[in-house]
Amino acid sequence: MTQTLAPTAPELPGPLAALAPFLEHYGYLAVAVLVLLDNAALPVPGQTVLILAAVYAGAGRLSLAGVVAVAVVAAFLGDCLGYLLGRSGGRALVHRWGRYVGLTGARLERAEGFFTRNGGKVVLGARFIDGLRQTNGIIAGITGMAWRRFLLWNALGAVAWVGVWSTVGYLAGGNLDSIYRQALRYQLYLLCAALLLAAVLVLRAVLRRRRRP
Repeated sequence: MTQTLAPTAPELPGPLAALAPFLEHYGYLAVAVLVLLDNAALPVPGQTVLILAAVYAGAGRLSLAGVVAVAVVAAFLGDCLGYLLGRSGGRALVHRWGRYVGLTGARLERAEGFFTRNGGKVVLGARFIDGLRQTNGIIAGITGMAWRRFLLWNALGAVAWVGVWSTVGYLAGGNLDSIYRQALRYQLYLLCAALLLAAVLVLRAVLRRRRRP
């Protein structure tokens, strides 16, 4: 399933330009593989290739409908693979190796409670934050999030994530470089906010524990 694109390409910023030959040679297959792996706990440039494919669609070199369809399915399946990995073997890995990274059984239990209350929002929002996008499926599986509930929020997250970034790439045109830099900054702000929220939750848990008789 390879595809050779037209010889003329839009001018691209650094990370997108580096991926252009891969996309030009493999077309939709490149989008499918990188987006799937990016959502299944592997640090590959899935989001970058999605934006690049949308840019090519805007230039008439790929079908936007094709890019969106392939990316949504790949993102959905990638998160499902992460969930299955977490559900089948993740807990045993945590109990065996978690103490070396500060993830104890007690902390896992607290994470399970948090996911029970907010798991859907986490699965939906994590797609837009590098690091969380790769791991949220595994965490949902480890904490025992209900399969049907996970599928629903996973599907919504895949559609929202692909919809946002494919629209950005498709409409960017000559402003792609500045938009891409702003998008990276936006992701950094989201990551900082997520880390701050996690720190607040941990601090609250510690304070409650100290207040207990």
